[in-house]
Amino acid sequence: MSFTTLVSPDELFAHLDDPDWVILDCRFSLADAEHGRRAYAAGHVPGAAYAHLEEDLSGPIIPGTTGRHPLPDVAAFARTLGAWGVDERTQVVVYDDMGGAMAGRLWWMLGWVGHDAAALLDGGWQRWCGEGRAVTAEVAARPARVFTAAPRPGRLVRATDVEARLGDASAPLIDARAGERYRGEVEPLDPVAGHIPGAVCAAFEENLTPEGTFKPREELRQRFRTILRETPPEHSVSYCGSGVTACHNLLAMEHAGLSGGRLYAGSWSHWVTDPDRPVERG
Repeated sequence: MSFTTLVSPDELFAHLDDPDWVILDCRFSLADAEHGRRAYAAGHVPGAAYAHLEEDLSGPIIPGTTGRHPLPDVAAFARTLGAWGVDERTQVVVYDDMGGAMAGRLWWMLGWVGHDAAALLDGGWQRWCGEGRAVTAEVAARPARVFTAAPRPGRLVRATDVEARLGDASAPLIDARAGERYRGEVEPLDPVAGHIPGAVCAAFEENLTPEGTFKPREELRQRFRTILRETPPEHSVSYCGSGVTACHNLLAMEHAGLSGGRLYAGSWSHWVTDPDRPVERG
């Protein structure tokens, strides 16, 4: 049995010594790019390797051309996965300390390159520690494997695709940023405030309970069904600031049985590189 959306601390604990399970610590702060690496060095789930958002899960930034976290080259990402010990036999478990805000990106990327046996540790680092689970500062050496990518380009949309369908109710746009950023009241990261015209605000934090675990499947299903209305989920496009937290919404939808949503990976930070693209506020 493979896990494809969420995994509990109990389920992960039972497989800590399984050579076919790979654990990846994705802790990261947009305000401090070394926060996650320091946190990992201080203590992590036994056997976990560290996955850095900007070094491992993003490609080079080209000012004025890409967003803040462009996807890496598929071949380069495949080599990274292989170095972590991931191949077609591997169950991957990802976690962070932000309810999955960062780790969800790696979950999505694994599916993008054809690896479905990937799941997020529900409740993340806080739940693992809160339940008194083992923690170590030791960096375990894992033998490398060969990861063969089977890319799924249909999971992505480009800015031109989004532009072509602006105002099309049959292609809903889902914005994962907080309401104040969506409305353009504040913009701490990008040079222009607002959202893509017609997008619906669905802040990723609202997928979680106050304890930081994902809400029940039926509650998540109702949340996104309200946004989608009668539209099939595979017609929807999710975005955020830079293609990271949008993956949290895609994970929540997948967990709720609403599979097939696509990602605008460049997201808002890419959208605003072209001053001719329309912007909506409020």
